[in-house]
Amino acid sequence: QVFLTQSIIIATGASPKRLYCPGEERYWGKGVTSCAVCDGVLYKDQPVIIIGGGDSGMEAVSFLGRFTKKITVIQNLDHLTASQAMQKKAYALQPTFIFNAQVTEIIGDQTHATGVKIIQSPSFQESIIEAAGIFLAIGLHPNSDPFKGLIKINSTGYIQTEAETHTSIRGIFAAGDVTDPRYRQAITSAGSGCKAALDAEEYLRGIKTI
Repeated sequence: QVFLTQSIIIATGASPKRLYCPGEERYWGKGVTSCAVCDGVLYKDQPVIIIGGGDSGMEAVSFLGRFTKKITVIQNLDHLTASQAMQKKAYALQPTFIFNAQVTEIIGDQTHATGVKIIQSPSFQESIIEAAGIFLAIGLHPNSDPFKGLIKINSTGYIQTEAETHTSIRGIFAAGDVTDPRYRQAITSAGSGCKAALDAEEYLRGIKTI
């Protein structure tokens, strides 16, 4: 369908990167999540797994450390890729780190995830790590693909804005996670959505007076 309009607000969000392994889809929202801030409190004093050794993973360690000391970090490399400051904060909580490991399957009891299967190199030995909560922290993909070539998008896929919500094309505004690689929270997205609505209203008033 084609809709004619004098202004557009892009608020398409960002999608968590997935493992695409067996069990992930079945247990998504049933022990498998990508938001430690949203769901961490549900796993007080329970074992949890964080998949990913970058800044997102270490942020998840720092947050989940408020609720549980039973944290295992699974990283597919032989080292963490998070900043030194983030690593220092995470190491202070003394999680268990498993390096050179690939998650091959998320397992469960048909109603809730109970752990993951991993293969660890160089031995390629398979093992099971049990946990009540499994947190994917391997990054987000901003849903900006339909707008590539139309407005300015940075090298990581986020829409670039100026003066809060204005994009590189006059009359097109953007808000929420599609513009925000840092905060990624519903409340900050709601706030930027309000800003975009006010900016669009001001723009429309302006073109009507010309």
